[in-house]
Amino acid sequence: MSVRTGLVGVTAVAVAVALAGPAVAAPAGDGHGTGDGHDATRRAMDAAVRDGVPGVTATVRDGRRTWSAVSGTGDLETGAPRSADDHYRVGSITKTFVATVLLQLEAEGRLSLDDTVDAWLPGVVSGNGNDGRAISLRRLLNHTSGIHNYTEDDGFARTYFLKDGFLQHRYDTKTPAELVAVATAHAPDFAPGTDWHYSNTNYVLAGMVIKKVTGHSYATEIRRRIIEPLGLHATLVPGTNPKVPKPSSRAYGKLSRSDTGPTYDVTELNPSLASASGEMIADSADLDRFYSALLRGRLLPPEQLAEMQTTVEAGEIPNAKYGLGLIDRELSCGVHVWGHGGGIHGSTSEAVTTADGRHSLALNFNGDWSGDSDAVLEAEFCPE
Repeated sequence: MSVRTGLVGVTAVAVAVALAGPAVAAPAGDGHGTGDGHDATRRAMDAAVRDGVPGVTATVRDGRRTWSAVSGTGDLETGAPRSADDHYRVGSITKTFVATVLLQLEAEGRLSLDDTVDAWLPGVVSGNGNDGRAISLRRLLNHTSGIHNYTEDDGFARTYFLKDGFLQHRYDTKTPAELVAVATAHAPDFAPGTDWHYSNTNYVLAGMVIKKVTGHSYATEIRRRIIEPLGLHATLVPGTNPKVPKPSSRAYGKLSRSDTGPTYDVTELNPSLASASGEMIADSADLDRFYSALLRGRLLPPEQLAEMQTTVEAGEIPNAKYGLGLIDRELSCGVHVWGHGGGIHGSTSEAVTTADGRHSLALNFNGDWSGDSDAVLEAEFCPE
């Protein structure tokens, strides 16, 4: 999405990368061939690299056929290419996993999305006009709660997104309660249900609710309910582990409010700063499998899937509406794709699928300051 739905907001800028190269098709994961019909997608990936993204990896699943390609570089020091099998930080794509778990708990009768936040987390959302008694779980999941986005707090941004702070604090551990406290130090952005604003705080709270209901961390429940049943072998919730498993590329950021200046290797960081709003790691094939399974009804009963796909206007995201951890995007050719985007230090990702779960695309840029992921989606689903 052109509006990054993640921890790090970036804008496109044309910055040449000397080690960039053209997209190269990788072997199809299921042995059904490579490349045919994806020329436009390749060109869009190459264009992202020309615009400054160090490297791109993408995998498409269309029916029984799988196609993967890479462009640019995975390591600016060595020139090593990206891999179709790269693990990467998926940022706010985590939100779809979290919402799925909460909807499963509703289907089991263990909670209702109409429950208030305070019913499960008494007193956690309070002070400065914040009132968890007036906010339903549903409003957390569709970003109509009004709770301030903790990553928009200036002090938090200086500490974890800008150079001096990040390089000093990249390995800090943050608890969910600490992240929520950053948000509730601010007055609400609006009264619950009266507007829409993307807030990572909503999903930190959702993760806390999962723990309160189940007695287990949201990470444990995601592993048990989604990762293991679907066989998502490259997908993990890393907790405080700062490493990205191999195979993987390096991740790069500017660590600045500007899109120019030096580029820093930001691969290693303690992902607790994202918590349930954006902590996870996966590869493109796993993301395709997850979203396809979700839209095909393998993870949720019909009633809960319909709830997830009940959307509200999301003016910050062009041509899109927001459901419960799921974005409905209408492309230029009229095709609707369902999924989510994600941004975190050095990583910008998209994962979408058609409504029938048949045609899926997941991609990752290993830089957080440039590139047009919209163009890659348009090229795949609306080729000329």
